Amino acid sequence: MNRQEALFHYALQMGDNALIIGQRLSEWCGHGPVLEQDIAITNIALDQVGQARSWLQYAAELEGKGRSEDDLAYLRPEFEYRNVLLVEQPNTDWAYTIVRQFLFDVFNFYLHAELQHSTDSGIASIAEKSLKEITYHLRFSSEWVIRLGDGTAVSHRKMQQALDDLWMFTGELVEMNELETGLASSGIVPDLEKIKPLFEARVAKILEEATLIKPESPYMQKGGKQGLHSEYMGFILAEMQSLQRQHPGLKW
Repeated sequence: MNRQEALFHYALQMGDNALIIGQRLSEWCGHGPVLEQDIAITNIALDQVGQARSWLQYAAELEGKGRSEDDLAYLRPEFEYRNVLLVEQPNTDWAYTIVRQFLFDVFNFYLHAELQHSTDSGIASIAEKSLKEITYHLRFSSEWVIRLGDGTAVSHRKMQQALDDLWMFTGELVEMNELETGLASSGIVPDLEKIKPLFEARVAKILEEATLIKPESPYMQKGGKQGLHSEYMGFILAEMQSLQRQHPGLKW
């Protein structure tokens, strides 16, 4: 794989992370626990979809085959998506959504903070622009983790259950795949081993404030970066891609 092909696949991977979590968050539109949070989570979904568009536009440019960001978003089969498994996990309830978002936000914040110094100007530009939004996302999800974890007995129990169930998807966030290892050697992407302690420290700090206990299970689920997804991914794509597949080339 040459440099341009590697950049294409990395931009695709980043775009898929943003696209799928954006799709998941959009499911809350009109269903939030209160109006303010309904609007807030919908705005975060829009931010994620906007970031997905930036990454997929760059991927389409790098590929040079005439495909657009819409083609990459809506016209690929499941096994071609490279998002991590965490972002495709179901909302279940507000606790699961907040815990999933928090874990992703912490990783995403430190990743983009490093990517803005990438030796590839396209990646650096997208990361610098996105980091402003991601900083807000992290503040939002962190505050909610603390509020619910250190809230009532019921909210604490629900948050701990969500954390216990989702923790096994965190290992994939900071584990390098072959693509990332190759790009890191050229300074295009960061070494995730350097991000891992920052991720762990930030998560531990917020969980302590939230009176939540970090799960100790060493088992970690992975496969998303290789195109091996959970049972939920097919349902996400069926809903997300339905209009484009029924009416190919449809424009607003």
